[in-house]
Amino acid sequence: AVLPIYDELFQQEDIEHILVRHEQGATHAAEGYARSSGKCGVVLVTSGPGATNAVTGLTDALMDSIPMV
Repeated sequence: AVLPIYDELFQQEDIEHILVRHEQGATHAAEGYARSSGKCGVVLVTSGPGATNAVTGLTDALMDSIPMV
């Protein structure tokens, strides 16, 4: 579901991709980046179980008004 996005990201030099082993870790890493840098954190997960694994981190960022996409 996200492979076309990865194809485009591969061609970009300005975007640093950080591979994690689990979607929940990805959301917490993006939140930590946003908290420490003041920039928007970005996380990309696949549909289905990947999306549900991301809910906790996204909700935490929402509740603390941390900018994330």
